[in-house]
Amino acid sequence: MRRVLLVVAAVLLAAFAAPVRAEAGPAFTNPLNSSGPDPYMTWYNGNYYLMTTPWSGPLTMRKAPTIAQLKTTTPTAVFSAHAAGRDRNVWAPEFHLLNGPNGQRWYIYYSAGNGDIEGQRVHVLESAGLDPMGPYTYKGMVFGSNNWWGIDGSVMTIDNQLYFMWSGVPTVLWRDSDPHIYLVAMSNPWTVTGARTAISEPILDWERQGTPMNEGPVAIQHNGRTFITYSASACQGPDYKIGQLTYTGGAVLAASSWVKKSTPIFQRNDAAGVYGPAHHGFFKSPDGTEDWIVYHANASASDGCGSTRTTRIQRISWNADGTPNLGVPVATGTVLAPPSGEPAGPAVTTWRLQSYNFPDRYVRHADYDVRIDPNVSPAADSQWKVVPGLTGGTGYVSLESTNFPGYFLRHSNYDFSLVRNDGSAAFAADATFRQVAGLADAAGVSFQSYSHPDRYIRHYNYLLRLDPVSTATARADATFRLVA
Repeated sequence: MRRVLLVVAAVLLAAFAAPVRAEAGPAFTNPLNSSGPDPYMTWYNGNYYLMTTPWSGPLTMRKAPTIAQLKTTTPTAVFSAHAAGRDRNVWAPEFHLLNGPNGQRWYIYYSAGNGDIEGQRVHVLESAGLDPMGPYTYKGMVFGSNNWWGIDGSVMTIDNQLYFMWSGVPTVLWRDSDPHIYLVAMSNPWTVTGARTAISEPILDWERQGTPMNEGPVAIQHNGRTFITYSASACQGPDYKIGQLTYTGGAVLAASSWVKKSTPIFQRNDAAGVYGPAHHGFFKSPDGTEDWIVYHANASASDGCGSTRTTRIQRISWNADGTPNLGVPVATGTVLAPPSGEPAGPAVTTWRLQSYNFPDRYVRHADYDVRIDPNVSPAADSQWKVVPGLTGGTGYVSLESTNFPGYFLRHSNYDFSLVRNDGSAAFAADATFRQVAGLADAAGVSFQSYSHPDRYIRHYNYLLRLDPVSTATARADATFRLVA
């Protein structure tokens, strides 16, 4: 028994130890998660950080050095001490590195209330140091004694003055008016000072589809110019989109200093299956040479303003007149190059899976079906990257195609296909396996299903299936050798 255990341990160590290929900036596909409304993201000190709306419970953050890894990273709770009255409808967290009375600190701005939409206010947290993951302490309601309704808070600096922007209404009650974009000066990162100014209200037709709405303002600055982009129309519908305000100089708090673009700058792309692409933020590539947008969108025109919205990112550019060009939202599954300067990804194992009982045959994909064949051409159709399991967890792996990045070996109704990762929890479960010693020979490997642990990957009539294994033939069919 001891000898068998030593053989198994040696096989598993060898399976993960050789041969490997490190990828510099691995390609990725959207979405970044199976549910991620109201995303905000940045690159800082070697890692990407991402927050999305949690609805209730703790505020969480994801951290990873590459976009590919960010997709499989488990969110970590960074703040959970919500007091009564600010623990419901926890929406749209953003985090900014600002100079405050305690030196440089991270500040998280988020909306929350008592569960009634009228109770929504913007709150702020301060980090203890320079780690975006915290710990954080609650600093208060940004509006202080002002009884202003508000959601979707953000900050910007112009001429060394910090300003706060948010979606608010002229009266105390949300139901009495259409939400406007407001600005106010700040005396420190958690305190507003002076009067507020409304710089935009939903008066154009494309801002009033479903519900008249201006919300989710964020600033983007380029070559000395400042723009505020915002979400318009109802988030419940497919026409949720992005508009633009341009600062033309003069008093920042004067509405006349801001000019609204007459047309939206980012909106639904039916041909790509992207609907309601709006609530968003911007971040720089790791080397600082590129600008990227992070936003949420739906995969169906009938999806609403809930958990169906997923986080997506793509690179943006700049028009000849110096204004931002957000382009058009790309289809999920589109293979994208990562942001410039992204560090090398983790070492990725690339293998061919040789059948144990048909050693001239290898697991390969053909027209997205998966089978075992001899003489595979091109050879890349039978090469797989053994990556950490999409569900997370020690000992689990997923099998990604080398020539179709973003496509994984996935079972459905116990049959296997090569399928594009849609970012959903269901996909992750169906494409994750525990790699164990071979069922017919400990010198080989077998793959036990994550979602159906009584079943293993096996071939039957040369096609791959997910089956229970109870006979010697089945054990042989479910055993493979990993070869370079």
